[in-house]
Amino acid sequence: MAVRIRLARGGRKKKPFYRVVVADSRAPRDSGYKEVIGYYNPLTEPSTIEIDKEKALYWLEKGAQPTEAVERLFEITGVISKKSQ
Repeated sequence: MAVRIRLARGGRKKKPFYRVVVADSRAPRDSGYKEVIGYYNPLTEPSTIEIDKEKALYWLEKGAQPTEAVERLFEITGVISKKSQ
């Protein structure tokens, strides 16, 4: 089973916020998930990013693959360092 770390959208129309979740890659975006490891609010200035680093590292060690958006959030928060160029 392929596990992804991705964003699940919440909020109302034109006022989104996102939960950073661990889910099966075949499941729809906002359906069930295994665990919530943080959240991201793009509407605040500056954007609010809260991620439980221990849980994120645990899932990365287990083989979960982050999406591109989540990978950028991880780089901002320091969960993973930027890739060497």
